[in-house]
Amino acid sequence: MSRNEDLQKRRDAAIARGISNQLPVFVERARNAELWDTEGRRYIDFAAGIAVLNTGHAHPAVQAAVAKQLEAFSHTCFMVTPYEVAVELAERLNKLAPGPTPKKSIFVTTGAEAVENAIKIARAHTGRAGVIAFGGGFHGRTFMAMALTGKVAPYKAAFGPFPAEIYHAPFPIAYHGVSVADSLAAIEHIFKFDIEPARVAAIIVEPVMGEGGFYIAPPEFLQALRALCDQHRIVLVIDEIQTGFARTGRLFAIEYAGVEPDLMTLAKSLAGGFPLAAVVGKAAIMDAPAPGGLGGTYAGSPIACAAALAVLDAIQREQLCQRAEQIGLTMATTLREAAKGLPAIGEVRNLGAMVAMELVRNGDPHQPDADLTKALVQHAAKRGLVILSCGLYGNVIRFLVPLTASDEIVEEGLGIVVGSLQELTAGTVKAAVNA
Repeated sequence: MSRNEDLQKRRDAAIARGISNQLPVFVERARNAELWDTEGRRYIDFAAGIAVLNTGHAHPAVQAAVAKQLEAFSHTCFMVTPYEVAVELAERLNKLAPGPTPKKSIFVTTGAEAVENAIKIARAHTGRAGVIAFGGGFHGRTFMAMALTGKVAPYKAAFGPFPAEIYHAPFPIAYHGVSVADSLAAIEHIFKFDIEPARVAAIIVEPVMGEGGFYIAPPEFLQALRALCDQHRIVLVIDEIQTGFARTGRLFAIEYAGVEPDLMTLAKSLAGGFPLAAVVGKAAIMDAPAPGGLGGTYAGSPIACAAALAVLDAIQREQLCQRAEQIGLTMATTLREAAKGLPAIGEVRNLGAMVAMELVRNGDPHQPDADLTKALVQHAAKRGLVILSCGLYGNVIRFLVPLTASDEIVEEGLGIVVGSLQELTAGTVKAAVNA
């Protein structure tokens, strides 16, 4: 029995089945865009811890900042005896957040916590309860976040009932025939059929749908949401948890639409692998909850805040927004060229280095090929590449290459993707769908 197999058996015996793992690959060490398992095998990482490692594994500046903070102290609880590193990070994020309105921030630990707190803030500010989200969106696994998430299996199945007054509209997806007008009309239908605008506290939306399939919200859609929220005094919450921190070629994806959010949720790549999340928003809205209404024991860990400051410096110093555009162009061009000979590739889409490839049967958007997608994830791993699937129908490969990856690593990984897909569609390997 291999070391990975042994660890998988131990893991299955010790950890609840609700926590699954995509690959039976147990990591021993990782650097930048590569990792090595317990058997010494090397993998290229096109997953980046699900968009957590835009600055790569073990970035030297992040390591140094964490080591320095650890020498000073690791925890006091910001609500008891605060510390400068969190204040400095809040000041930086307030300046970087889009729009001219003065901003304030809070820190929590996970993306789901950020979403939960954004809704609390919106409700406190408006005195309203209703929230509108979008089908296919993902906002986390806690109860309010699950209610907002627009995908039942596996996230919501068996866990209800959920918080009340949550409504879903279709997200605009041109590839599947849903226009911006369709989505906006659906919101108007919610106002007619379910809840009047005067009782809606917030609309929450991802500028690029993450787990739902990497569908890009058209700028005119986000601009229309801004206008709608202004008209009805609804808080517009932009979920930048997966899109933020240079992934899309901008520090925040909402910048492409020229829209100022009321509130913005942040996490994942904020702290380069350390647990940290934030809500950043207009100061007047952020101040709505009373003192003590927000917080958490580990909220704003000094170690994670130090890491986040190093991440922001690295993004600027290493020009990672520009690098994201370069990586995205390389990947999208290569995959679109491959699609000419691979009809299984229904669509390739990207915003910066947030890249997706949708797999279908017979070139038909309405025939998602989840089996091929599962097989590709497993076969690519056998060839030394870690990739992720996503999408409402499980038929999208999402690529989240560390923005610090070299051109050689990107090209090597792309070669594995294309070669694996060619082998699978030619039937030269057995599809390990249930591996």
